[in-house]
Amino acid sequence: MNREITIEQSMSKVPEVILLFWVVKIAATTLGETGGDMVSMSMNLGYLAATGVFAAIFLVAVSMQTIARRFQPYLYWATIIATTTVGTTLADFADRSLGIGYAGGTLLLFSLLIASLAMWYRTLGSVSVDTVTSPKAEMFYWITIMFSQTLGTAFGDWTADTAGIGYTGGAAVFGMLLLLVVAAYYRTNVSRTLLFWAAFVLTRPLGAVVGDFLDKPIAAGGLAMSRYSASAALLLFIIGCIIFFPQKAAISRH
Repeated sequence: MNREITIEQSMSKVPEVILLFWVVKIAATTLGETGGDMVSMSMNLGYLAATGVFAAIFLVAVSMQTIARRFQPYLYWATIIATTTVGTTLADFADRSLGIGYAGGTLLLFSLLIASLAMWYRTLGSVSVDTVTSPKAEMFYWITIMFSQTLGTAFGDWTADTAGIGYTGGAAVFGMLLLLVVAAYYRTNVSRTLLFWAAFVLTRPLGAVVGDFLDKPIAAGGLAMSRYSASAALLLFIIGCIIFFPQKAAISRH
């Protein structure tokens, strides 16, 4: 039995979903916001060109992750960062350049996320991360993550800007919603898969508003940090977490 679990675990290419996973996930999504804005705004590439750059990085990262034989922390989190940076610029392009607004972008991306999950479930019979053991499941996994990251950006911007809550208010709202998900995990029998995806989506707008809080002008309620320095600090934090708190691969379940 122990040998079977070891074999299953070595085949999994996603990390254990423990507290460290969520800490690094929030840092990665915050980096996605500052990094995406750094390329599209600070480097003046614009949302469309920046989306093209990050989409290419995303495709390369997902391809490498898919063909990898085992869980590799640096590759996994690089792919997560790739999804969140392309999600940032894609959401900004949809919201601002296409003129559909934050509410329209949020609704569109929510529909795409639900469609991705539905197609994944219809094809493989489960959307649980415990079943991500095949290339087909992994492709659904990363496409769904990319949509969730993009949705989170639009939702975070809508909450902070259109709803008028501000960056600190938005962080408080999404933090409270995440605490409710945690409470549901420990206190109820709600589907663990549903709670995972709810938390995964909510960490993205939390990262978006925290990222905006770091680099937006003081007059707009931010800290006016350089996007370059904020991105570098977040990247070093993520690398430090990987080095000092080694992650294990999740145990796959069929």
